[in-house]
Amino acid sequence: MSFLSHLINGISLGSIYAIIALGYTMVYGIAKMLNFAHGDVIMVGAYVCFFALNSFGLPPAVGIPLAMLVCTALGMLIERLAYKPLRAAPSLSVLITAIGVSYFLQNGAQLIWSTNPRVFPSVFENAAVNLFNGQLTISINTIVTIAACVVIMVGLTLFTGKTKMGKAMRACSEDKDAAILMGINVNRTISVTFAIGSALAAIAGVLLCSAYPLLKPTTGSMPGIKAFTAAVFGGIGSIPGAFLGGILLGIIEIFAKAYISTELSDAIVFLVLILVLLIKPTGLLGKKTVVKV
Repeated sequence: MSFLSHLINGISLGSIYAIIALGYTMVYGIAKMLNFAHGDVIMVGAYVCFFALNSFGLPPAVGIPLAMLVCTALGMLIERLAYKPLRAAPSLSVLITAIGVSYFLQNGAQLIWSTNPRVFPSVFENAAVNLFNGQLTISINTIVTIAACVVIMVGLTLFTGKTKMGKAMRACSEDKDAAILMGINVNRTISVTFAIGSALAAIAGVLLCSAYPLLKPTTGSMPGIKAFTAAVFGGIGSIPGAFLGGILLGIIEIFAKAYISTELSDAIVFLVLILVLLIKPTGLLGKKTVVKV
């Protein structure tokens, strides 16, 4: 039963990575930029939910949407002030700006909330489901995390495939110039993409801190890097790829901790990524880009 327990824990952790990776892959797929401040938006969302629950006594049904609202506004503000002026700039300039925004958010959080770690309050009930006569226990938090990831994945797939804005996102992803000629407002589409990705970051922050209830200004740094790894692993720019990459990454990390070494688990995760990219440089579900000259 320990194998099955580790597998479920890996899927739960991978679900958090997948939700974060969806934000990375949407922004890259449409704006062709890597938003390395995404992990710090996770941290902001977790802090907003923490104070909503702990300081103001609001229920999770209010605290989580509030965190999503704040992160949505923050994501759109970051896009407007930091990234929009760099639409035509070299990719290196955008990358350096993204790193700068990341450090700005981290240091801002340290000034506002201090560097002292805080214990995140329980968002979900501490109840658990017992299977196989109590030999396997699955917490409600694990079930909610996996269910949330599946619902978000299905919702995003339907959104990009069925709605007018979703189709505009796909058009911008294929060719921005052609999208402009077809009457699509590319700037608004990119802003909506940042808004959706930042809202997902807030959900991921709450789920992450519910599973690992230690909150500090650097909380989103490593999960953000691993989620970016998951997006590349699955094929960055692909929504199903982000989902698959996140799940596999979580499973690999948990099994590495359980059967190999806790200290080496992160190294093993990145080693697997290197091996996959050596075999398939575009990621598991990535597509080759044909450049016409």
